[in-house]
Amino acid sequence: MKHMTIQNITEACHGTFFGNAPFLEQEIQGVAIDSRKIKPGYLFVPIKGAKVDGHAFIPQVMENGALVTLTEHPLDEGPHPYILVDSCEQALKDIAAFYRNALDIKVVGITGSVGKTSTKETIASVLSKKYNVLKTEGNFNNEIGLPLTIFNIREEHEVAVLEMGIDHFGEMHRLASISQPDICVITNIGLAHMENLGSRDGILKAKTEVFDHLKPNACVILNGDDDKLCTVSSVQGKSPVFFGLSPERNAYADEIENLGLRGTNCTLHLSAGSIRVHIPVPGEHMIYNALAAACTGLALGLTPEEIKSGIESLKTISGRTNLIETDSLLIIDDCYNANPISMKSSLDVLATASGRKVAIMGDMFELGPNECELHYNTGSYAAEKQIDIICCIGELSRHAYSGAKAHATQSIVLYFETRQEFLEKIQNVIQKGDTILVKASHSMEFPEIVSALKEMKLR
Repeated sequence: MKHMTIQNITEACHGTFFGNAPFLEQEIQGVAIDSRKIKPGYLFVPIKGAKVDGHAFIPQVMENGALVTLTEHPLDEGPHPYILVDSCEQALKDIAAFYRNALDIKVVGITGSVGKTSTKETIASVLSKKYNVLKTEGNFNNEIGLPLTIFNIREEHEVAVLEMGIDHFGEMHRLASISQPDICVITNIGLAHMENLGSRDGILKAKTEVFDHLKPNACVILNGDDDKLCTVSSVQGKSPVFFGLSPERNAYADEIENLGLRGTNCTLHLSAGSIRVHIPVPGEHMIYNALAAACTGLALGLTPEEIKSGIESLKTISGRTNLIETDSLLIIDDCYNANPISMKSSLDVLATASGRKVAIMGDMFELGPNECELHYNTGSYAAEKQIDIICCIGELSRHAYSGAKAHATQSIVLYFETRQEFLEKIQNVIQKGDTILVKASHSMEFPEIVSALKEMKLR
């Protein structure tokens, strides 16, 4: 890894090196916090978890070829070098910030309440038409995951597309000081993490902490149809680039043709011209993702034709409006996470399906004092969309069940206390030919339901 000598690492994390001096000039080959992922030449960062302290694995990883380890405790003298630090978790962030700053690479930082991952995927798909792109994988978007993503950047990469997720004030300051974006994209200000951030104004304040750590002359790209983001008038003395569905935006979409589960056709009007595109992932929210990606592409010198190709090449990923077709069913796997806005968007997608429509809805967490009302409203929304079968699972989803029952005119509304109870009765609920939405907060573990649906044999 370029610039990542043990000497530079020690200075970056304000540590104290112990070992033979020649080691200081050696460059590490990678960074890992999981002892099972250590390879020869790696730096090991032992993190203290709720159940396991990574320090216990230091002897093992050094024997397995790690070049050096961090530690919060002095180690016995031996042949292996180490760096003593006050906090391994803080050192991980400090080293990642040093590495990012030493790289000649453009960084796109993405945040927002809803749609960060699908926007990240769309932007990466577009930029890959011109650049070698590294993107955040999985849920590596927090104060541990973001540094590990940055450590995956290599010399061949030209652009890094980094997702940043927060749920507390001050967290974005820490994430953005590590990533230092050249381009900042904010998708929207919704209702996620109300428990900690208090209100949508609080969420706006927390998300826009990113502005304090942008690279000079950074480009800021915002959803201009969001009533909170449209109030941002200037960042670093420059006007943001706004996208949306109104011609008043810098980039906008019209001539929208909803193709249901086959996606959307629309015309994107950009500063470089207009393009007709097919967005292969269903949902109106994907139009906003395409616009964000188009604006990012223009900022990095892509042509409208390259942008069009990138949007039309987009693939879905597990847990994110991922369509799974079995012999008997069409499953909309959107179970990675959920909040009221994303739940309603997913119900909109399900409502476009042909045949019998089934919504399997679970609890949504971190919604604050209005969590009961918000669940009730999502249940009533499912009934208003005339979803045929509405399955509400979990303690909070009892309120969604109440909302659906109160507003149902033709929907069958069912309640299950637990995921396991639903799985035990799944054969009584699902029929051949159903289109099924599966969505809940991540800790509800709804991928188990997706797996069960994939294995069902129906006549």
